[in-house]
Amino acid sequence: MAKRTDAETLSNHLRDALRRDILSGQWSPGAKLQLTALSEHYETSSTVVREALTRLVGDRLVLLRPNRGFFVPELSLADLEDITEMRCVNEELAVRLAVERGTLEWESELIAAHHTLERTQRRDPENPDLHTQAWNDAHQAFHAKLIEACRVPVLIDLTNVLSDLSQLYGRWAGMATRNAPRDIEQEHRDILAAALARDPRLTAALLRAHYQTTMAAVRNAGEVGLRASV
Repeated sequence: MAKRTDAETLSNHLRDALRRDILSGQWSPGAKLQLTALSEHYETSSTVVREALTRLVGDRLVLLRPNRGFFVPELSLADLEDITEMRCVNEELAVRLAVERGTLEWESELIAAHHTLERTQRRDPENPDLHTQAWNDAHQAFHAKLIEACRVPVLIDLTNVLSDLSQLYGRWAGMATRNAPRDIEQEHRDILAAALARDPRLTAALLRAHYQTTMAAVRNAGEVGLRASV
């Protein structure tokens, strides 16, 4: 049992490391993920690497092509349109339930998550086209906390997958979101205020507008997947 637990811990650790590196743009969209190279890079066996990649296939962050191996997903505006709409529909439902069901403890944790987001530097000083990883993490944490109180595990799991896919696209569309005429900090403040006011309709509407504004910026710039040399 101990050996199995150790193996599971190693697999979870590697899965998290691979997820983080894929989302941060370690490999370009469409790049092949070589088992041997990954085994050397992460200093572990190819068996553990394969298991971690297979789990990420289930999360849609890795693509498995029969007889060809594992790849980072290729990106397209059409796919991002679909992902954004799915995210809006799912999170609108989740946040309405969360606002209705959330406890005082949830409110406190949501305020704390927003405070961390507000105080975290958003743009990388060395490359202003990119969000910092710390901000990406804080951003995902705020949105995850926002819907956590819905208490529907399958809805939360689906939302997490769509959130990761959105972040992957965002990594390769940094210029588009940088130049968009918006105040993203105020958008988050408004969403928080609506949630704390226990207004499910307004919170859901603001959340949809938040995601659609990002989608519109990417659509107008037409840059998804074209900046792989960054």
